[in-house]
Amino acid sequence: MVETEQVTAIFQDAWTLYADALAEMGRGKLRNAAEKAWGATKRATDALVLARTGEGPRTAGQTNRDLLRLGRQDQRVQELVGPYFIRAGFLHGQCFYDGMCEPVEAVEDAIRETTNYIQHAQELAAEV
Repeated sequence: MVETEQVTAIFQDAWTLYADALAEMGRGKLRNAAEKAWGATKRATDALVLARTGEGPRTAGQTNRDLLRLGRQDQRVQELVGPYFIRAGFLHGQCFYDGMCEPVEAVEDAIRETTNYIQHAQELAAEV
């Protein structure tokens, strides 16, 4: 599969995970929804890294490092750094792993706002 097809496939996966997050939230499964939204964030970031560097990250740590490095090179990518790490800590760590999904409204907002993150990452990936 060529690189642009891989980027497209990873973004499609991010959108699928986001749709799953909304469905889980609709069923009242906030903890599962938070993890799906985090997964969507991570996949969108992986796609952006692949588009910008030509190499997809193999680990979460590599995704973190690559996003930070790309953010230092491009202010528009830097705008994703804060939301990425907030989602990692809040949705993935606090809500999913620790089971502390409160305040509920804040978790729901973070899940819904994942669409903005994916769209921004996709726009930046398309600029390459």
